[in-house]
Amino acid sequence: MKSKKEEILDSILLKMLSGITFEAVKLLVEDKEIHNLQDYANVVSIKRLNFNDHGPVHMKTVAINAVKMADLLNEAGIKLNLESEGIGSFEDSKTAIVIAAYIHDIGMTIGRQNHEKNALIIAYPILNRLLKKLYPSDFRKVVIMRSLITECIVGHMATQKIHSLEAGVILVADGCDMEKGRARIPMMINTASRVGDIHKYSASE
Repeated sequence: MKSKKEEILDSILLKMLSGITFEAVKLLVEDKEIHNLQDYANVVSIKRLNFNDHGPVHMKTVAINAVKMADLLNEAGIKLNLESEGIGSFEDSKTAIVIAAYIHDIGMTIGRQNHEKNALIIAYPILNRLLKKLYPSDFRKVVIMRSLITECIVGHMATQKIHSLEAGVILVADGCDMEKGRARIPMMINTASRVGDIHKYSASE
């Protein structure tokens, strides 16, 4: 069952969108597999690893951040790669961005190490399912979008070089989630200091 915070974030996200991007988020919001993956990602992150929030609230927050950034770029006349390369529209790029943001940390269900790469194993069948609904008569677009979303997910930790503005948006949007209290739960569970990932401590106050 979704928390009130999750429902509010989903509502905010949907109100920001229209067209195919809106339809994509509707599918994401209603997808039980994605919801359970997001929840379990937080179990692993907070309870098992003592890191901060990498679950539904974080992923939805990153999605909102990413949409805002994509819109700002578009309003400034900066074309994202799909549009500038003539293989898609701004709405296609925004759809790829929001899908990637919404599921970028599902690899945390396996663990922290290589979670951005492990996410791809889990995401592949999900992306196939979603994209075939969004682009039922355009197989080429399904293939392109799946590859772009894959780049966005695998690139969000800056461990792999990225080559699109879309992936850059996800990288920055993820880093901008410094919501107050994001790390408070793991800090309450274990307050002992240790050498480790800054993700345990960021935004804990």
